Amino acid sequence: MPQKHHTIIIGGGHNGLTCAAYLAKAGQRVLVLERRPLVGGATVTEEIFPGFKFSVFSYVVSLLRPEVIRDLQLPQHGLAILPLESTLTPLPDGDYLLRDADHWATFRNLARFSPRDAEAYHEYSHTMYFMAKAVKPILGLTPPDPTSLHPAELLPLARLGKHFLGLQEDHLYTFIKLMTMSSADFLDEWFETDPLKATMSASGIIGTFLGPRSPGTAYVLLHHYMGEIDGVFRAWGFQKGGTGGVAEALASAARSFGAEIRTNAAVSQVIVKNGKAAGVALENGDEFYADVIVSSLDPKRTFLQLVAPSLLPEQLISDIKRFDIRGSSGKVNLALDALPDFTCLRAPRGSDTPHRLRAALRGAISISPSMDYMEQAYDDAKYGRFSRRPYIDIIIPSMIDPGMAPPGKHVMSCFVQYAPYQLAEGEWDEAQRQTFGDAVVDALAQYAPNIKDIILGRQVLSPKDIEETTGLTMGNIFQGELSLSQLFFLRPAAGWAKFRTPIRGYYQCGSGTHPGGGITAAPGRLAALEILKDTRQRK
Repeated sequence: MPQKHHTIIIGGGHNGLTCAAYLAKAGQRVLVLERRPLVGGATVTEEIFPGFKFSVFSYVVSLLRPEVIRDLQLPQHGLAILPLESTLTPLPDGDYLLRDADHWATFRNLARFSPRDAEAYHEYSHTMYFMAKAVKPILGLTPPDPTSLHPAELLPLARLGKHFLGLQEDHLYTFIKLMTMSSADFLDEWFETDPLKATMSASGIIGTFLGPRSPGTAYVLLHHYMGEIDGVFRAWGFQKGGTGGVAEALASAARSFGAEIRTNAAVSQVIVKNGKAAGVALENGDEFYADVIVSSLDPKRTFLQLVAPSLLPEQLISDIKRFDIRGSSGKVNLALDALPDFTCLRAPRGSDTPHRLRAALRGAISISPSMDYMEQAYDDAKYGRFSRRPYIDIIIPSMIDPGMAPPGKHVMSCFVQYAPYQLAEGEWDEAQRQTFGDAVVDALAQYAPNIKDIILGRQVLSPKDIEETTGLTMGNIFQGELSLSQLFFLRPAAGWAKFRTPIRGYYQCGSGTHPGGGITAAPGRLAALEILKDTRQRK
């Protein structure tokens, strides 16, 4: 007879593992079923070439909620986040912008371009810090239903409204702008230096099928501004050993509380009996039964593939079909024989020291020389072409964690916008994939001329590859756009934002739920809290 569990979680990504750990900690018998040979979903580390380890998909850590780290005691399970303290923007003329933890050095570097911007930068950072702090409570809140008259729904809404109405007048206006404006227009109100605005606007387009001049991208910018590491706000980092270490820490925590995790266990269907989720069927025919079934997959798969349409309201099916989940990102991972020789670091300009410039290779490197460059990259994607001159967000993990590559060698992670899932001409076959990889390397070569000579191995991933490997529909890294129409009590659909579904005992906990994508673990935690609440009420 099939074994019975309290809860089965479909998908061993970071949110599924988080949900499993919280439920197991509460005493439930939890089974996690992951289709791949390793846990993590898009949060994995793999040795693509012998001796070279890559954070294949997700590559930086910042949004991981501190309450999750604390509740699950993740440092005891191997969580070790190394800081990324700078952002270097190489420029076509050999110059550069460099912002790092040294406030006055950053001030002097910006002042070379605009004394006005150098003065405004501190005020901008202070304002965005305050905005991120103001929005932060939402990340730990289950979205209330604004259509309900029940006090349990109205009170959280009232508290939330009071919270935002309590902001100072100028901060309230800024918040409204962030929720409605484009990142380009918002940054135009603060700065005049084009490369600075272009680089900062990148936080508003990552993982979205929007350009920096598209309304709504200012919120995505704010979303990425809420990074926090060990209590330090607006901090980004790299998990020692690659982002797969985050998933392994979560899996270790879940196992320590008694959860069981099975890999190579692809779920094909949720078994529903008498209107209630009762178990799951695997692709190999095995069946497992539980009181509660939780999907950490994206909304398209959760509602349109795992269960029969006849079990769901027509309106929900319609809403999920319209849920915007277009993939827009690609990834190019490079194994290097040496460090890239960035032209901008050869002859230091201004007052920056060679040591400070060398240290810049331990941070993020952004190929974002101008706002027009960024918008033109988006223009290519709008018409079904990958960007020939793409925006590239680069880190060199081996500079932070030498164990990622053999001695003297390096790995380079290139997150690329834009790579549309659906191409206007042709498909994402091997030829298209390699042409896309060539475009990325060509763009890098404009700033690091030796790059082509030092590549020992290259992995090119299109949105189609991301979908086929991780199961993310259309390769969307956030399981759905972070647009205003797909946030809070509208994520993934109106009326179904509280992690439940119309099928009794069937829940959702992926990034397609509130508060959205990134390695936050917030959806997994919030879903677990709602499941435990329902369990207590049933008892």
